Amino acid sequence: MPAETTTELANKTGVDVSAARAALSEVEHEPGAKKPDPIVKAENVRRTFGGLTAVDVEQVEIQRGVITALIGPNGAGKTTFFNLLTGFDRPDEGDWSFNGRSLKGVPAYRVSRMGMVRTFQLTKVLAKLTVLENMRVGATGQRGESLLRAMFAPFWRSEETSNTERADALLERFLLIKKREDFAGSLSGGQRKLLEMARALMADPELVMLDEPMAGVNPALKQSLLGHVKSLRDEGRTVLFVEHDMDMVRDISDWVIVMAQGKVIAEGPPDSVMGDQRVIDAYLGSHHDRDLTEEMEEKILAEAEREIAEEHGEEPVSTDEDADEGEQRG
Repeated sequence: MPAETTTELANKTGVDVSAARAALSEVEHEPGAKKPDPIVKAENVRRTFGGLTAVDVEQVEIQRGVITALIGPNGAGKTTFFNLLTGFDRPDEGDWSFNGRSLKGVPAYRVSRMGMVRTFQLTKVLAKLTVLENMRVGATGQRGESLLRAMFAPFWRSEETSNTERADALLERFLLIKKREDFAGSLSGGQRKLLEMARALMADPELVMLDEPMAGVNPALKQSLLGHVKSLRDEGRTVLFVEHDMDMVRDISDWVIVMAQGKVIAEGPPDSVMGDQRVIDAYLGSHHDRDLTEEMEEKILAEAEREIAEEHGEEPVSTDEDADEGEQRG
């Protein structure tokens, strides 16, 4: 991508990236820590599916102008939280905002127009359109989207030419220019990830949210993707991404938020979070560093059976330990 285009993008955001990153040094390393300049705030956001609580976030703030990683074990609620923030799902309760404006009840397409765009864990390219056509679709506020104006080319021709030039510049930057006229369905998994990220930038967003950008990507493209994510921050954009690749998290993240069982359990810089006992327990279990005795195993099994029985409205099965406790109380 030409140097002048990158500079133009950086000037548009008006964000001092160095200052934004430095400001994080004053933030407490605790769940729900307040940020100096949050672009997103979420409070008491809760989403349940039947009896399962998928998300139960008391407070989260995303610092403007930095790269924030959202990590956690499988089933922690990360993607569901993404869906709630971007309008693809609605919570049972809670409020969240972008640039101080509440997003409660705002549909996904309006969230995107406000400057908060996302990619998906499973890429959502339009397979039967060319790569260039996929890029054009990502531009917002096009005059040709009106049914009446679409019939009169003079209304939208100059805008489409401008959008095509922007698309070509982004395809050049993301190393997809040679695939310009190919159908998007013919791209590899990694190339589709690149296309989806490039298409998101057609909306000129302030916040880019990436759901597992490295999933299914071959090692040859991983370094390219890492560089592109860093370049988003260098332009002054804010990045929030979900990822399981801890090497990537350490490499590019300025701040890390950890979820487990729907809750935020830890926050902080990558090195601080990786050594947090709460995070280690969430990934490996609280007994990971101790040998499990037969007595402990029986106790854990009994507790699990008791919880299952209570969920089904059955009488919990009494154990020898329960009997011993009853005798002691007697």
